[in-house]
Amino acid sequence: MPEGGTALCFDYGTRRTGVAVGQRLTGTARPLTTLDMPRGAPDWNAIDVLLREWRPSQLVVGRPTRMDGTPVPLTEAAEDFARELGERFQLPVAMIDERLSSRAAETLLREQRVEGRRGRIDKADVDRYAAALLLEDWLAQPAPTDTRP
Repeated sequence: MPEGGTALCFDYGTRRTGVAVGQRLTGTARPLTTLDMPRGAPDWNAIDVLLREWRPSQLVVGRPTRMDGTPVPLTEAAEDFARELGERFQLPVAMIDERLSSRAAETLLREQRVEGRRGRIDKADVDRYAAALLLEDWLAQPAPTDTRP
């Protein structure tokens, strides 16, 4: 990803997929939207619209696992989504461990509600905020270096 490039992150789910946008230059991310998953399938048209609007140079997908890092039933589906995402849109896709991201997003949203900065919290809010937290974690990792000759 270019030094100051834009990234989109997807917190994949079979009912909803949270989406966040972030910048490598600032290392920050923000919740963007939540996409419905009609019949459990990605809404590729909606994803295409997001990619055309934000023009990311990198895509990131959360990889769900158990606390010990072993796969859960959703792991393979998220990996398949990431693979198809990269193939369809010809962009690099990184996966990031998403353990506890939804719980952290719920905590953040509850704190905002207690402070009077937001109203009711729904699952779509949690999904997009989880995507933002995942993306911030990914952005905080050292950028890979190009080792080509």
